[in-house]
Amino acid sequence: MDLFEFLKALILGFVEGMTEFAPVSSTGHLIIVDDMWLKSEEFLGKYPSITFKIVIQLGSILAVVVVFWKRLFSLIGLYKVDGQPASKSFNLLHVIVGMLPAVVLGFALKDLIDDYLFGVETVIVALVAGAILMLAADRFGPKNPPVQSLDQITYRQAFTVGLVQCLSLWPGFSRSGATISGGVLFGMNHRTAADFTFIMAVPIMMGASLVSVLKNWEYLSLDHIGFYIVGFVSAFVFSLLSIRFFLSLISKIKLVPFAIYRIVLAAILAVIVFL
Repeated sequence: MDLFEFLKALILGFVEGMTEFAPVSSTGHLIIVDDMWLKSEEFLGKYPSITFKIVIQLGSILAVVVVFWKRLFSLIGLYKVDGQPASKSFNLLHVIVGMLPAVVLGFALKDLIDDYLFGVETVIVALVAGAILMLAADRFGPKNPPVQSLDQITYRQAFTVGLVQCLSLWPGFSRSGATISGGVLFGMNHRTAADFTFIMAVPIMMGASLVSVLKNWEYLSLDHIGFYIVGFVSAFVFSLLSIRFFLSLISKIKLVPFAIYRIVLAAILAVIVFL
């Protein structure tokens, strides 16, 4: 790996880490930065390039584990507070119910998504569509949300948010944008919806990364292992920085500023691509 490839991996990890937990779509930003500028596909190949964009998400997921380790470990009985599980209400079944719709639909549409939806044009449309959902969530969500913590989430709410999360299978829509919007629309405050989003992302993103690696194993090469490692570490470090900042910010500014950013970005990209 030469210096230029090192910088490419570092930049892509930075983009992943800084955008994964904001409702602006990390996948969309990776596609934009890579397809329009860095072009990792030219030396990795098409499918290993797609796999790289998914695998570096593991760095972001490791950051989530570091930040939410008490809550995550309590879900599998490995952490207790004062002799009791850290959560008496929010449990592993909430996570399973929430992730089930996207897992089923993701498996069914995996090839279609990889072949037809990983492009700048489709990302532009997804950015706008996601922004509309976020604006709707802030406009029509309850003014005094009944769910103020993870322990108040019902299984029905978890499943409903999981259905909304299916929209994030469209690259550029944003997993956190979809699930936070869904949570807000169905009775959660913004911070609780964000916490649920991040916790639920751990098994989903780990599963997606594993499936992608296994599917494209024959295309991977040890010659590129350094590229993957640099991207992974970069994503982990920058994700740690962005998670805490976003969680402190989301309750204050909510979703509208992110929606406006998405629309402006989509407009700029449309001018570049179509004019």
